[in-house]
Amino acid sequence: MEFLEARIGYKFSNSLLLAEALTHPSLAYESKRPHFDNQRLEYLGDAVIQLILTHELYLRFPKFAEGRLTKLRSRLVSRDALCEYAHLIGLGEYLLLGKGEAASGGKERPSNLADAVEALAGAVYLDGGYEESKNFIMNNFASFIDEVANQPDDSNPKGMLQEHLQSITQSSPSYSIVSQEGPDHEKSFVSQVSWEGKLLGEGIGKSKKEAEINAAGNALELRRWITE
Repeated sequence: MEFLEARIGYKFSNSLLLAEALTHPSLAYESKRPHFDNQRLEYLGDAVIQLILTHELYLRFPKFAEGRLTKLRSRLVSRDALCEYAHLIGLGEYLLLGKGEAASGGKERPSNLADAVEALAGAVYLDGGYEESKNFIMNNFASFIDEVANQPDDSNPKGMLQEHLQSITQSSPSYSIVSQEGPDHEKSFVSQVSWEGKLLGEGIGKSKKEAEINAAGNALELRRWITE
């Protein structure tokens, strides 16, 4: 594990936290230690990453409106971005997996890599506190912030959401207008986007199209396809 600590630039005081962050539920199940896996750390790390990056974006881009800041954060914490970081540090080779999961390519599975990055952030937070976790995240995510901020602000939330979901299964998200209010010349529509029985997000717009785009943007921010 010393090589991984050198790659991420953080030395753990409690090595068990690092082991827990790298332990996939499949191994916990096989070893009959159901409470020793990275799911709780993943939950914590997701919040830690979101808070630190939200604060950094707020400070770094004082002229950006809320909507653009939200889009930037969504890109930075997307599964694709987390997987890219995981590949940069070779995180997959350190994952502790059950035999079946390992045999089926679990060390390269996007969901496993993204979950492990979040769990790692949670472990650093518990081991070293807020400042150490901030250093860890900024040392390893800073280059992504500039890269994402320099991309044109013409993102397609519906297209981005479909790409994320179809990297998991071939199922596409579905949109529905659940309510509309106001006179004909000033209607307001509410759209919901669902996927495989899960409600992913909701949006309001002056047209059905705008409501659907905002619902997709809300889904990208909530990322319920990962947390639920």
